Amino acid sequence: MDIAVIGSNMVDLISYINKMPKEGETLEAPDFKIGCGGKGANQAVAAAKMGSKVMMVTKVGDDLFADNTIRNLEEYGIDTAFSQKVPGTSSGVAPIFVDQESKNRILIIKGANAHLTPRAIDEAAEQLKKCSLIVLQLEIPLETIYYAIEFGNEYGIPVILNPAPASKELDFDYVCKCDFFVPNESELEILTDMPVETDKQIQAAASMLVEKGVKNVIVTMGSRGVMWVTKERTQSISSHRVNAIDTTGAGDAFIGCFSHVFVKTRDVLQALETATVFAALSVTKRGTQTSYPTVEEVEEFMQSSAR
Repeated sequence: MDIAVIGSNMVDLISYINKMPKEGETLEAPDFKIGCGGKGANQAVAAAKMGSKVMMVTKVGDDLFADNTIRNLEEYGIDTAFSQKVPGTSSGVAPIFVDQESKNRILIIKGANAHLTPRAIDEAAEQLKKCSLIVLQLEIPLETIYYAIEFGNEYGIPVILNPAPASKELDFDYVCKCDFFVPNESELEILTDMPVETDKQIQAAASMLVEKGVKNVIVTMGSRGVMWVTKERTQSISSHRVNAIDTTGAGDAFIGCFSHVFVKTRDVLQALETATVFAALSVTKRGTQTSYPTVEEVEEFMQSSAR
């Protein structure tokens, strides 16, 4: 197994809107879609689409969404042996609102994701030990995140932590035990209490985390690209100009692709460059997982960009 994603799944309830209604106002929206999402599941799908062997440790409810969520993961070739139902609980759902400028607003109801406890890691331990990378996000309990980080450290497995949604309660003693810490600008701002309006400010905030002991800080900045900060270097990777239709799930696309390339090559810069392409292509279609490109599309785009 290449990658273990220990994290969330959500059912995306996507409303495409002309504008957000005011308090007490009812507006007609032009379109609506239901899709499979959740940061953990999105990242697992992105890595699987690039060709990695992925296992997913997650919890679903016992409602009408559960079987579809597990079936969806399996259709991408993801091992769901440890994707289990929680009796008497709803699946996680994410109402998403996408406006005419392709900007999104998201609410999450964790549902069964809140029941992903350290015990799930113990149950999956023998399979997890065979993985080359563990990928984590913050849509599951913090105690489980910390337990997974300790597990990775104990067995020499690199860990990526995506602090989304950002939580002030996040213990940086554990963050420093991760190999990669991947926030976006707004998450970086919340976690550092520092401004992130300019590249210089983002570098300063990321550098502060490095000074605390974080090994690699990778800040995803949307159309502004990506910044990788370590003790030794600061590297910026430019974004690619595309016709953005829906930015939902682009950060997850980036992390999933980065994970795949890093496991295959151990080359961080190559992983960043490929993941930037993968994320750019993901925003050219509607939806989250359904918008993720194929390996062939990524390779074709990279070849055309190099000409």
